[in-house]
Amino acid sequence: MLRQTSSHQGKRTIEYLLGLLTLLTSMVAATIGFGGGMLLITVFPSFLSPNLIIPVYGVVQLASNVSRMLFSLKYVQWVLLPKFLVGSIIGTLSIGYGLSYIPIDYIPLAIGIYILLNLWSSRFSIFVSRYESYYLIGFLQTGLGLVVGATGPLALNVLTKQLKSKDSIIATSSLFMTISHLAKIPVYLTVTASLLTDLNLIIYMIIGAVLGSFLGTRLRLRSNNERMIQIIKVLLSLFAVKMIVQGII
Repeated sequence: MLRQTSSHQGKRTIEYLLGLLTLLTSMVAATIGFGGGMLLITVFPSFLSPNLIIPVYGVVQLASNVSRMLFSLKYVQWVLLPKFLVGSIIGTLSIGYGLSYIPIDYIPLAIGIYILLNLWSSRFSIFVSRYESYYLIGFLQTGLGLVVGATGPLALNVLTKQLKSKDSIIATSSLFMTISHLAKIPVYLTVTASLLTDLNLIIYMIIGAVLGSFLGTRLRLRSNNERMIQIIKVLLSLFAVKMIVQGII
């Protein structure tokens, strides 16, 4: 699973290091709602075999999102779940079936533009709210998540507009992202046997993810509500700009 190391001690050091990095990035995600996974996956190529980067990432993100949701369970807006779930199922089946026919190069660009306009243009926000629904968000976030990694901010963007509590925004977003990651399980199952070759690494990273969720949740609960929502909006905007630039390049 790990790239070749010179000794058993070297392998153990990498396991500890990835466990620590998972803790830190999971803490970031629990505090501001997203971003931790994107930070973590950037270091994976230095330590993991290429064919295991995505499945290991998937396992860790499931642990991070589930624990983040559980630590904020009372803030989850369950009333939104049925619509998102129906949309997710339809998106997984339809987009999953037509994967080879979907031109994905410009999807991140479109998502980036949509997020920016929706956050900062009141005219666009009012216009698009006529068509925005959690059926559609579930369809896009989970369906496109099979082919594009960065779809989580889609739901976070809408939740930030519609909910007034930072804790409800992040807890509900964690629930939605958990569903989106669960939809990828058939992909992960194709390499499950390989994942079991180094259980220590998986265990350390799951422990790190859960611990990070706990610490990040404690930090978030003590933070100012309005200020945290503004921080989420600004970071979402920076992420959207990054997607637009990458799409153009």
